[in-house]
Amino acid sequence: QERTVTGIVTSAEDGLGIPGASIVVKGTTTGTVTDFNGAYSIQVPGPDAVLIFSFIGMRPQEIMVGTQSVINIIMTAEAIGLDELIVVGYGTQIKSKLTGNIARVAGEELENRPVPSVELALHGKAAGVFVESVTGKVTSATRVRIRGSSSISASNDPLYVLDGVPLSLEAQNLHGGAINPLATLNFNDVESIDILKDASAAAIYGSRASNGVILITTKRGKAGESKLNFNFQRGISRPSNLREYLNAEEFIDAFRDAAVRGDAYEDRIFGDPPGTNDFWQWHVEQRLKRYSGWASIEDGGGNYLGSEVDTDWQEQAFRKAELLTADLSASGGTDKLRYFASGSYNKQEGIMVANGFERISGRLNVDNEVNKRIDIGLSLSLSRTNIDQINADNAFANPMQLVALAPITPVRDLDGILYSTPTTTYYNGLRHAEYSDRKLFEVRNVANGYLNIKLIEGLNWRSEIGYDIYNLKENNRYGELTNTGQGIGGYAFSNYAQSQNLLGKSYMSYLKNLGDLSLNAVLGTEIQYSILDNTWVEGQGFPLDELKTLSSAGEITGGTQTITEYSFLSYLSRIEMDYKDKYLFKVSGRIDGSSRFGVNNRYGFFPSVSAGWVLSREDFLADNNLISFLKLRASYGLTGNAGIGNFAHLGLYGVNTYNNQSGLIPTQIPNPDLGWESTAQVDFGIDFGFFNNRISGEIDYYVKKTTDLLFSVPVPGTSGYSTQTRNIGSMENKGVEFLLNTNNLTGEFQWSTSFNIAYNKNEVTKLDGTLDILDEGSSRFMNVVMVGQPIGVFYGAEYAGVDPANGDALFYLNTKDANGNVIDNTTTTNDFSDANFVVLGKPNPDLIGAITNTFRYKGFDLSFTLQGVTGNSIHLSGDSYMAANFEWYDNQLKSQLNSWKQPGDITDVPEARLAWANGVQGRNSRYVEDGSYLKLRSLVFGYELPKSLINNLGISRIRIYMNAQNLITWTKYTGWDPEVSSDFVVGNVRSGIDFYSPPQPRTIAFGINMGF
Repeated sequence: QERTVTGIVTSAEDGLGIPGASIVVKGTTTGTVTDFNGAYSIQVPGPDAVLIFSFIGMRPQEIMVGTQSVINIIMTAEAIGLDELIVVGYGTQIKSKLTGNIARVAGEELENRPVPSVELALHGKAAGVFVESVTGKVTSATRVRIRGSSSISASNDPLYVLDGVPLSLEAQNLHGGAINPLATLNFNDVESIDILKDASAAAIYGSRASNGVILITTKRGKAGESKLNFNFQRGISRPSNLREYLNAEEFIDAFRDAAVRGDAYEDRIFGDPPGTNDFWQWHVEQRLKRYSGWASIEDGGGNYLGSEVDTDWQEQAFRKAELLTADLSASGGTDKLRYFASGSYNKQEGIMVANGFERISGRLNVDNEVNKRIDIGLSLSLSRTNIDQINADNAFANPMQLVALAPITPVRDLDGILYSTPTTTYYNGLRHAEYSDRKLFEVRNVANGYLNIKLIEGLNWRSEIGYDIYNLKENNRYGELTNTGQGIGGYAFSNYAQSQNLLGKSYMSYLKNLGDLSLNAVLGTEIQYSILDNTWVEGQGFPLDELKTLSSAGEITGGTQTITEYSFLSYLSRIEMDYKDKYLFKVSGRIDGSSRFGVNNRYGFFPSVSAGWVLSREDFLADNNLISFLKLRASYGLTGNAGIGNFAHLGLYGVNTYNNQSGLIPTQIPNPDLGWESTAQVDFGIDFGFFNNRISGEIDYYVKKTTDLLFSVPVPGTSGYSTQTRNIGSMENKGVEFLLNTNNLTGEFQWSTSFNIAYNKNEVTKLDGTLDILDEGSSRFMNVVMVGQPIGVFYGAEYAGVDPANGDALFYLNTKDANGNVIDNTTTTNDFSDANFVVLGKPNPDLIGAITNTFRYKGFDLSFTLQGVTGNSIHLSGDSYMAANFEWYDNQLKSQLNSWKQPGDITDVPEARLAWANGVQGRNSRYVEDGSYLKLRSLVFGYELPKSLINNLGISRIRIYMNAQNLITWTKYTGWDPEVSSDFVVGNVRSGIDFYSPPQPRTIAFGINMGF
């Protein structure tokens, strides 16, 4: 007799429901498809009916109904990798049906990495995704670029979405380098990360998708699988590289020589006979005596000990740092109720003194099937982070700048007090480490709840409410002995910042199987409201250094409060169709309205279209033993960038005082036409698999063109203003990505390889139509924006080496024609002001790539990743002080001992001349080097105990492992680390700068993982 059969179709790989799977009564036209959760319901004619379950990339199954009224099906892959369920934004899709480019990184590839934040675990995991930790400080900001940079002044960071909630990533701290808000997340909770790279994949996020979208999905419980997992890990970190500085004897000899040579150079300039003016020689002797004195508090003087004191200040800046993590998670449930809960503790000391962080986090994910029509669920995370903050790179209080101090200076005087100015060359940054208290306290809560209602067969209505609240307290206290608190009885400030991000969305999804045609549609709306609240107060004059709070300050010297907010209102839609699992088509569109733009351009429309052809499903390839999967795809779409300030389009007034009366003054000219930056992207791709997908991969070619770049441009002074934010200029990125996965050995000894490489060419194609170069003219930094060049190229004089006759630094004249083309690059000059500026390199690499090899044998596993970049340059801005051929009193690198000494010397280091700039001008190629590198980024070795040994203990799994990060770096770069971009330099243009920036830590950790 006819009756109803229900059930759920899930994937064997991850246990998740498969949407769009086909169920047909064999021999009839009766059929249905599964909904977004993999559930189905179908009428069958009787107990002899046979149901056929099928889905592209899965092995079909035929099941006799018999007396069953509930039939749950677990489908396995027909070919490796094709059954992956990919998160695509407002839904999921099987990988083989994708028409856009989405890179997936499984959570197991990220687990237990000894890094502080989730994006640092992505190094080398996805083609075209460049990840760079700007410094080796714990919780420092990270640069992530997907298919290059698309903006000059707006954000170039991707949009991060955690379980459906867009995350706020604005750094709220006021002192030191910007901290990384992503460090509040525990990446051991991550199930997968899906990176939307092309416009077809990302356009569903509209105005915030120009830089790509990173979707982070956390773990959820699976029915019938009760698991308890515990992980414990301890490790140590050291700096991955050190530089060689002069010891005390070398320092004394070198600077005496530099003083004599500086004097001789002065004689040549002013015509005095050599040797009659010994001012600099006398002066350096006085300095040497001062730097080496064993001073006491009482006498303030000291004795000149020469090289008897030999302090390695670089060693003082670093330390052996310890790491400890512990994670406990539980998951499981029934067909009706599923859960995942976790708690985590993570403590990491920084390799630099006084730097570190501690995180405690928890998560609860719950899914409940209320009845056959209603599902509800919740994702909730809470984290608490303590950070020991240190100064940004551009500060003498930054421990890295200790290397500038003279090695003849002891660390402490006879009374045990840390030396500082005027005894040391510059301020002793150890005083900040010892006599100040700099704490940052973060609390972050990300929550998302959903209600899913099955209206009719194939039609679901889902509503979500998300909330991301991020609180930061920054309490800094500087004692009397620090340079900040000296002379004012100590100094303190307190900063409280809160970021609230409220999200509401509601959308309908429709899945329908119309014979050979499958339809998947989404239609919805979304609203987001964000508010940032910041309060700051400072004070000075404390009776005791032990008193830390501002209530003990003798005087409150300042304070302020700011509140800023913005909102988005969006309408979105997506339609996906496939015919016979061979011909794929998708169209999507999103309308975004933003409070950040002018009334004339408040709304933007961001459409995309894509198509795919699965050739391997065609009859002419169906029985091919070589090709197991082959798909061609193409896409085009438009995305936007809204990563600017909140009120750039408004005419603003500020508050000022006159004669003790407050009043308003105009501060910003309005621009009602201010609109979005728009990025149009075209992508052509091939997905392939050979030998039953033992060899698989992707090849993509893309072109991204960004127009209406947002930039602050000068306006006539007669307007009463100096600048206005406008849409000007354009930029282009084009490139190729290649991904190859191979299962080399599949027997008892397994070996698999994943290789990816990507080439990207960036070019600024237009500024405002009349301007060809944007250059702030800094004497320290060289990054500019130039039409026809990549963003942020280094622009300066070209160093030509040393004149063998007199030791002068030489520069190329680089004579140019009327069009600006260099027609003579061989003539040199020793006058820096005569050298014409040319492009010296670019900070962003042309080529990025990585290869990961994984080996398994019985209980042993070994995996390592080699990751590298090439085609970029780095400006060693700090070397103009520490590799300055003894221009001043900073300690020098040992390379400066090779300076020119006498006529005929061939060297690239000019003559040492104290107090004279001989080739040390910051804007020249002497301090620009190739930034290419290859790193042994990660190495994991583990052993899982045989189950026969542990089953009787009630333990399902015990794995002991070693996890290492940044073990080896191969590079020609002479700085600390080629993975660098100083944290005090903000913005998109100035990058690739090394100014006393610490290297990445080399970390080795050992751990144990236990499952119950």
